[in-house]
Amino acid sequence: MAASAQSARLTMDDKASLWPKASMQEKIDFTNRMGKAFVALSPELDNRFFMRCLEETANIGDTKDLRLEEMVRACVAIGTKTP
Repeated sequence: MAASAQSARLTMDDKASLWPKASMQEKIDFTNRMGKAFVALSPELDNRFFMRCLEETANIGDTKDLRLEEMVRACVAIGTKTP
């Protein structure tokens, strides 16, 4: 069971088009990992930020051949811009 759960994890190399099809648990797992990785860069880059950003990006944009890594980079760029 643990092996199948591990293989179901979203990765940075996955196509962004998988995001809308992923389970909520997969999304939570991914955004928790991104929040842990980037919160040191900026406190605003937490798991809630990534969930909101990835949901909006994947659901309103045309992700075509984008990978999740590219979407995460775009979210980080948006989240670290100064007003």
